[in-house]
Amino acid sequence: MKSNRLNYFILILLVLILGILSRKISGIPLFIGDVLYAVLIYFGFRFLIMDSKKSTSLLLSLLFCFGIEVLQLVQIDWLLAIRKTTLGHYILGEGFLWLDLLCYVIGTLLAFLIDKRLIKTQSLNS
Repeated sequence: MKSNRLNYFILILLVLILGILSRKISGIPLFIGDVLYAVLIYFGFRFLIMDSKKSTSLLLSLLFCFGIEVLQLVQIDWLLAIRKTTLGHYILGEGFLWLDLLCYVIGTLLAFLIDKRLIKTQSLNS
């Protein structure tokens, strides 16, 4: 179980680096960052709640990503101030886009399939 947690941690770091690079390198479409964001959130949930079913992580990551996107409709001063920071911008985004919801579905499903096919869990809760 410990090696699985390490695998998820390594995946989280790799996806985090790829996500930041996707925003820094010109020529990479912006939607790639949104897909990678969803992948990161999925593997983050797997890291935190490895004993749960993978489908639970799928649902929680979709709810989280959708929640963050809907939260972008909220324009409260203190929330806007957080969004102006680098980390706040990466986590909370800046504006609601319907296309982002599609990117989150694609990214979460992609991570789920990678998890299902490539990462062997010792738990019976697949």
